[in-house]
Amino acid sequence: MRIIFVNRFEQNNSLIRQDSAGIQSYMVNVYGWMTVAILLTSFVAFYTVHNSNIIAHVMMNKWILVGLIACEFSLVFGLTFFLQRLTGEIATAMLMLYSVLTGLTTSLSLIAYTGASIAGVFLTVSIMFGSLSIYGYSTKKSLSGLGNFLFMSVIGLTIVSLVNMWMKSSFLNLLFSYIGILVFSGLTAYDTQKLKEIGNRIDGRDKENMRKYAILGALTLYLDFINLFLMTIQVVGNRRQ
Repeated sequence: MRIIFVNRFEQNNSLIRQDSAGIQSYMVNVYGWMTVAILLTSFVAFYTVHNSNIIAHVMMNKWILVGLIACEFSLVFGLTFFLQRLTGEIATAMLMLYSVLTGLTTSLSLIAYTGASIAGVFLTVSIMFGSLSIYGYSTKKSLSGLGNFLFMSVIGLTIVSLVNMWMKSSFLNLLFSYIGILVFSGLTAYDTQKLKEIGNRIDGRDKENMRKYAILGALTLYLDFINLFLMTIQVVGNRRQ
């Protein structure tokens, strides 16, 4: 069972300039960087799954895995809380590095599933994610009321994930995955709407600020996608014989 990484960006909203509506440019950048990050993660995971030496080295040395996870936490924390101190280039590099590390760590879970199953789940989740994101972007209904509930649900799932690392309960793992699918489906729509609101307040003339917040938005949706994928494959994925 994987520890959940999730980014909450509300604490940075007050720092965004509000004298222009650069929503279209902002959202294009968000989805563009998110796509690059997902493709990079997919490439690294594919390469790692097909390289038994890397898998064996990481699995035989638990401190390497601990170090990778610690780096992932640090990158998410750094991008979330120190965005204003970073340049656009550094923020981008941090997102790309996080994508590489995620490819390495997720490959340890993906080796249990068939290649056809991974591809099928990836396509299914892509369609789910796209539909939910479109809903979040286009709906006139405010989803702000879901924010606190979903965030608390993520904290609960993280606690369950940590507990089950010790208990190793297959039932708890399956229940965790079903609930996780619902939670990250809701977060996808909620986060998209939140990012749309941010885009409405960004000064499109400030390219540096635009890029940094696009990277933060890309990280947010990237985390929603990756977690939704990992939850879904645990429920419907076909394991290797």
